[in-house]
Amino acid sequence: MERRDYSHEVRKHNSLALRLLYAGLGTLFVALGVAGIFLPVLPTTPFLLLAAGCYARSSSRIYNWLLNHSVLGPVILEWRCYRSMPYRAKLTALALIALSFTVSIVFFVPYWQARLAMAVSGLGLAIWIYRIPSRDDPRRRPADR
Repeated sequence: MERRDYSHEVRKHNSLALRLLYAGLGTLFVALGVAGIFLPVLPTTPFLLLAAGCYARSSSRIYNWLLNHSVLGPVILEWRCYRSMPYRAKLTALALIALSFTVSIVFFVPYWQARLAMAVSGLGLAIWIYRIPSRDDPRRRPADR
């Protein structure tokens, strides 16, 4: 992957204390985004977008690292440029949501009211993710691209 310089997008805050705070928050959001890769109830992309915003106010070096990262960078760039998510990531997220919510409802939640609430929450989350466009969706007609 070609490394690009995104330093022109960085607007560092004048205060050192606030730059450190932004860098700390950015690191927290990256950690939550990485956890979201493995935990379907945590959304990866919003946390990575927040991290990019924090790093853009604190450090051009870390901001460049994040946007040039081979795993995390494409998700941020895809959302920034096209407001979409990769089709494979969408399918993976939907499968993991279905699996984790089903297992939780069947094996771990004892009360029907809580099961119903989880089912409605999981369905809402799945619909929300399904509605996010994917530029590389194989079902799209060539004229839609």
